[in-house]
Amino acid sequence: MSFQAYLDTIEDKTGLVPRALVDLAKEKGYDDPSVKAGTIVTWLADDYGLGRGHAMALVHVIKKGPKIDAKHVGTSGSHRDASDELWLDGKATNPNRA
Repeated sequence: MSFQAYLDTIEDKTGLVPRALVDLAKEKGYDDPSVKAGTIVTWLADDYGLGRGHAMALVHVIKKGPKIDAKHVGTSGSHRDASDELWLDGKATNPNRA
């Protein structure tokens, strides 16, 4: 599953676009460098029913922003994304979606 596919599934599971969850996390102060990933994972599990893998994808965006390493971009191999910039505003409006 690509990084973007994780975010798209989060939208399906929660009814919220990833940007909305990132904004909620920031309101809670979870973007602070001192906040551990486990705290965010627990919040996402308790409030939204997300599993660890999906929560960790969102932790990356909360802590590091929507940019991913270029090694994850391309057409071959598993976990490949179309762009090094993740789309946070909903899969229906994603210009990179096939």
